[in-house]
Amino acid sequence: MKCNKCGTPVETDKISFRDDCQVCHEDLHTCLNCIFYDTGKSNSCREDKADFVKEKDRANFCEYFRFTERKTQASAKEEAEKRWKELFKK
Repeated sequence: MKCNKCGTPVETDKISFRDDCQVCHEDLHTCLNCIFYDTGKSNSCREDKADFVKEKDRANFCEYFRFTERKTQASAKEEAEKRWKELFKK
Protein backbone atom coordinates (compact mmCIF):
# COMPACT_ATOMS: atom_id res chain seq x y z
CA MET A 1 0.00 0.00 0.00
CA LYS A 2 1.33 3.41 -1.00
CA CYS A 3 0.17 7.01 -0.74
CA ASN A 4 -1.49 8.07 -4.00
CA LYS A 5 0.21 11.47 -3.95
CA CYS A 6 3.83 10.84 -2.92
CA GLY A 7 4.17 7.05 -3.20
CA THR A 8 5.30 6.57 0.41
CA PRO A 9 4.56 3.05 1.72
CA VAL A 10 1.72 2.96 4.25
CA GLU A 11 2.64 0.93 7.35
CA THR A 12 -0.83 0.12 8.72
CA ASP A 13 -3.24 -2.74 8.10
CA LYS A 14 -6.41 -0.66 8.22
CA ILE A 15 -6.96 2.95 7.12
CA SER A 16 -9.33 5.00 9.27
CA PHE A 17 -11.32 8.02 8.10
CA ARG A 18 -8.79 10.47 9.55
CA ASP A 19 -5.48 8.80 8.64
CA ASP A 20 -2.99 10.79 6.62
CA CYS A 21 0.37 10.17 4.97
CA GLN A 22 3.31 10.54 7.36
CA VAL A 23 5.40 12.25 4.66
CA CYS A 24 3.11 14.55 2.61
CA HIS A 25 0.23 14.69 5.15
CA GLU A 26 -2.42 14.07 2.49
CA ASP A 27 -5.58 12.16 3.40
CA LEU A 28 -5.37 8.39 2.84
CA HIS A 29 -9.07 7.48 3.07
CA THR A 30 -9.85 8.95 -0.38
CA CYS A 31 -11.40 7.67 -3.58
CA LEU A 32 -8.03 7.97 -5.33
CA ASN A 33 -6.61 5.37 -2.90
CA CYS A 34 -9.59 3.00 -3.20
CA ILE A 35 -9.74 -0.27 -5.13
CA PHE A 36 -13.21 0.68 -6.41
CA TYR A 37 -12.12 4.01 -7.96
CA ASP A 38 -12.73 3.91 -11.72
CA THR A 39 -13.25 7.03 -13.82
CA GLY A 40 -15.10 4.98 -16.43
CA LYS A 41 -17.93 4.14 -14.05
CA SER A 42 -20.85 6.15 -12.71
CA ASN A 43 -19.65 8.48 -9.95
CA SER A 44 -16.12 7.15 -10.69
CA CYS A 45 -16.82 4.13 -8.50
CA ARG A 46 -17.26 0.41 -9.27
CA GLU A 47 -19.26 -0.05 -6.04
CA ASP A 48 -22.92 0.56 -7.01
CA LYS A 49 -24.09 1.08 -3.43
CA ALA A 50 -21.52 3.75 -2.53
CA ASP A 51 -22.72 7.32 -2.02
CA PHE A 52 -21.52 10.03 -4.41
CA VAL A 53 -18.26 11.70 -3.31
CA LYS A 54 -17.61 15.06 -4.95
CA GLU A 55 -13.95 15.55 -4.00
CA LYS A 56 -12.16 12.31 -4.89
CA ASP A 57 -8.83 13.48 -3.42
CA ARG A 58 -10.21 14.41 0.02
CA ALA A 59 -11.02 12.25 3.04
CA ASN A 60 -14.53 10.78 3.01
CA PHE A 61 -16.69 8.47 5.09
CA CYS A 62 -17.35 5.79 2.47
CA GLU A 63 -17.90 2.42 4.16
CA TYR A 64 -16.85 0.52 1.01
CA PHE A 65 -13.31 1.93 0.98
CA ARG A 66 -10.58 -0.66 0.39
CA PHE A 67 -7.00 0.57 0.06
CA THR A 68 -5.30 -0.38 -3.20
CA GLU A 69 -1.89 -0.07 -4.74
CA ARG A 70 -1.72 1.55 -8.15
CA LYS A 71 1.15 2.70 -10.27
CA THR A 72 1.79 6.40 -9.82
CA GLN A 73 1.43 8.64 -12.85
CA ALA A 74 5.20 9.09 -12.99
CA SER A 75 5.86 5.34 -13.15
CA ALA A 76 3.12 4.85 -15.75
CA LYS A 77 4.71 7.60 -17.84
CA GLU A 78 8.13 5.99 -17.48
CA GLU A 79 6.69 2.63 -18.57
CA ALA A 80 5.08 4.23 -21.65
CA GLU A 81 8.35 5.94 -22.60
CA LYS A 82 10.23 2.65 -22.19
CA ARG A 83 7.79 0.84 -24.47
CA TRP A 84 7.93 3.67 -27.01
CA LYS A 85 11.73 3.48 -27.14
CA GLU A 86 11.65 -0.31 -27.50
CA LEU A 87 9.18 -0.04 -30.35
CA PHE A 88 11.31 2.42 -32.34
CA LYS A 89 14.82 1.43 -31.35
CA LYS A 90 17.36 1.14 -34.12
